[in-house]
Amino acid sequence: MIAPVKKPDEMPPVSADGEEEVEEVEEEGDPENQGAGGEGKKKKKKKKKSKKKKMEQTEPPTIGLSKLFPDGNYPQGELQEYKDDNAYRTTSEEKRYNERMAMEDPEVTYNNIRRAAEVHRQVRQYARKYIRPGLRMIDIAETIEDGVRALVEENGLESGIGFPTGLSLNHVAAHYSPNPGDTLVLGEKDVLKVDIGVHVQGHICDSAFTLSFDPTYDPLLEAVRAATETGVREAGIDVRLGELAGYIQETMESYEVEVNGKTLPVKPIYGLSGHSIIPYQIHGGRHGKSVHSIRNDDQTKMEEGEYFAIETFGSTGRGKVIEQGECSHYSRAIDVPPVDLRLNSAKSLLKSINKNFGTLPFCRRYLQRAGEKNYLLALNNLVAQGVLNDHPPLCDVRGSMTAQFEHTILLRPTCKEVVSRGDDY
Repeated sequence: MIAPVKKPDEMPPVSADGEEEVEEVEEEGDPENQGAGGEGKKKKKKKKKSKKKKMEQTEPPTIGLSKLFPDGNYPQGELQEYKDDNAYRTTSEEKRYNERMAMEDPEVTYNNIRRAAEVHRQVRQYARKYIRPGLRMIDIAETIEDGVRALVEENGLESGIGFPTGLSLNHVAAHYSPNPGDTLVLGEKDVLKVDIGVHVQGHICDSAFTLSFDPTYDPLLEAVRAATETGVREAGIDVRLGELAGYIQETMESYEVEVNGKTLPVKPIYGLSGHSIIPYQIHGGRHGKSVHSIRNDDQTKMEEGEYFAIETFGSTGRGKVIEQGECSHYSRAIDVPPVDLRLNSAKSLLKSINKNFGTLPFCRRYLQRAGEKNYLLALNNLVAQGVLNDHPPLCDVRGSMTAQFEHTILLRPTCKEVVSRGDDY
């Protein structure tokens, strides 16, 4: 049913802040029922109504989340009940109490995780419409990163980009982000992995998806997405990591892709895995846990309160990767003993890295944005001294295609929250 359209002179006035204003009107009683004094029996007043127009995100996204969510409460992700022996957690009074205590504890910061996830959802929503063949990879990366910085309201190490935007193509599975001067252009036959990281107070939302403009590789994308969903569904408190990997593997290997009349199995990529996440450390630090895509004997269990990235990579190639190509990703090594740096430029660069990134991964473009110039010698020196880790692109055999999907999940006391869930994946 279509509502009638009001004429201009019937439209209620709108205040400067977007509120709809309604004038107060007095209604006299029925003249026939007036008393001796000529006064009506009753007067009615229409209450003033106000309706605030909800602010909406722009395209490209530029409005910070604090303006879209002025109460400071950000949307929950998808909630899933635990399975089997942990099903009791949903109604357990003890676990519900633990949940309340967690919500009151500022160091747990569920809300910060959700803020990072909402930034991720809104930025990738635009990115999925914006990305198309013919665009330079560096423009895609910077468009995504500009959106993250604006929406998370970047503020030093308090909030910002969680790691360099991954835009790995085709046989390159991970760790490619364009360096300054990169002229690579996205092609119609390319398979593009888009890996975006957002952090709030070090709590990182790590989530990725794959785009293909050639329907030939739709089954590859479907296989990897289904494998990630299996990992998300089967993950939970007390689940053994080796068994979880087996469920992921079984799902992915049930798919195949037909390329030029040849049927190719989809293989999980050995050595690329999901991982636990702790504040300011994307791979969970020295004692981090890994969620592989191939069954193994790891008896380590997931535990209450842990935060995981469930990511899977599939390939039409050999299912193994090697480091290959120009490096863009770097991160400061954790718990490195003091090193006597002889180059003054290395000392200066390390100071800048500590200030701007801490232990968060970064790339060369971020160094330039921080004002660093002629830094390559110092950067390589810090890698050689073990102060920095370099992370070159990870590649399967040339000619193969790879895909990636990823979600971050929070193992709450009462339920599992898929914080990065969106309408798209």
